[in-house]
Amino acid sequence: MDCSVEMENSKYKLLGFENGKSLAVIMVIATGKIIKIKLSEVLNSEIMDNLNKIEVKNLYKKFYSQGGALTAYEINDRHESSWMIYIILNLMLFTLYIFTSIAATKPIYLDYFDIVVTPGTFLYPLTFLIVDLLNETFGLRLARRAILFAFISNAAIIILLAITTHLPGLPGWKLDGPYNDVISQLSSVLVASSISFLVSENINSYLLCKIKELTNSRFLFLRVFLSTLFAVIIDSFLFCYIAFYGTMENSAILSMIYVQIAIKVGFAFFNIMPAYGARSLFKKYLTGSQV
Repeated sequence: MDCSVEMENSKYKLLGFENGKSLAVIMVIATGKIIKIKLSEVLNSEIMDNLNKIEVKNLYKKFYSQGGALTAYEINDRHESSWMIYIILNLMLFTLYIFTSIAATKPIYLDYFDIVVTPGTFLYPLTFLIVDLLNETFGLRLARRAILFAFISNAAIIILLAITTHLPGLPGWKLDGPYNDVISQLSSVLVASSISFLVSENINSYLLCKIKELTNSRFLFLRVFLSTLFAVIIDSFLFCYIAFYGTMENSAILSMIYVQIAIKVGFAFFNIMPAYGARSLFKKYLTGSQV
């Protein structure tokens, strides 16, 4: 892969046009900020050096036709495809996050390795991959909105489950007591996961964008791994201590933290290839019909 291909869309992305005003709608990838600029000004700015060939072609076509020519941005609903991917990634993030939070209420002991882990340990690193993909495709601002959406959804589940424990149970129902005990433990785990998720995912997003800026959008493997590495360390310490402090010995909690970090860092290596594959797939899906 030559350098020109690697450098495409590292800073800016063309979203469309406002035909009545001859404006180009541009997204700043690092922040997700949307700006509107006159076509003549775009053609004479550094933005042109950072757009891909399809976007440059459509900009010239729109400019020289004085806004009259139809481009792929009007013929095809580029926004629909883009937002569909955003929604799918949001749902995947929410599903993985809620599952790993609920499954964390049951620590499991792996006799062969003599370690204690939670079931979600093996799937939670995928949330970092999804947030990385959101950053790469939609920018920091929309990635943070996805994190906030998952956090608010989790908070709503905590509140609703807590309310159910105060409702009068069916007389003679033997599971009323165990249910309240499980929900009580689940609520504390969900609180722990909410705090650790909000902190670690935002750190992951920030580091990914910072490393992307410092490397001029090169070395995707480096920013995916390093941002995930720091995030999983912080996440593991926050989650384990908030969720299990007082119910487990400190030595057992520390042991669980070290195991979680080791497993999650291992997954960070495996996240690199899916990150490359997903980025290529998204580019093809969003721009393939415009070639």
